[in-house]
Amino acid sequence: MPPAVGVLALQGAFFKHIEMIQSLGISAAEVRGPSDLAGIKALVIPGGESTTISKMLLRWELMEPIRGLIADGLPVFGTCAGLILLADRLVNWNTLPRPGGMNLTARRNAYGRQIDSFEAALRLSVPGAPEFDESPFTGVFIRAPRILPDSLGKDIQVLCRFEEAPVLVRCGNILAAAFHPELSGDSRLHRWFLREMVRLN
Repeated sequence: MPPAVGVLALQGAFFKHIEMIQSLGISAAEVRGPSDLAGIKALVIPGGESTTISKMLLRWELMEPIRGLIADGLPVFGTCAGLILLADRLVNWNTLPRPGGMNLTARRNAYGRQIDSFEAALRLSVPGAPEFDESPFTGVFIRAPRILPDSLGKDIQVLCRFEEAPVLVRCGNILAAAFHPELSGDSRLHRWFLREMVRLN
């Protein structure tokens, strides 16, 4: 029986997503080739180095299958580099091959280099999710991309802002975060994605 959630495992700390999903009682497994996509109910595209992940998506013939699944409505959750790969437009690097799907523009490494990484208390505004009203969500920003506020298409729903810029957005079946929720120790965002977008739990 295929896992419920596939986690792209080409580069980056993908295992942290797997650990968090499994801690919620949902099966998850690594996606390294097209056959690993068979039967999954959702896909997570984790952080890492977007250029490297892009090259490996092409090398392992995953780019077109993932693009097709997104178009078919598969729930997808992209974090940090995952957001970059899901953005329809990029500042200064728009030629980067990527699945896309979100009508917005992102700037890579907009918050600085690795040494400029930081944490911030975020207030998530998610309809029908009172669990986010209880306390702030710790956003872990590591070489994080920035979503240009004036680039959002009409179909983009902003669920959280930091310093006036969107850092958590939804576009239909796609959820994308500029930060790393899998490193926060807080499973609320993963739980919401699985419950409301994947219809698991």
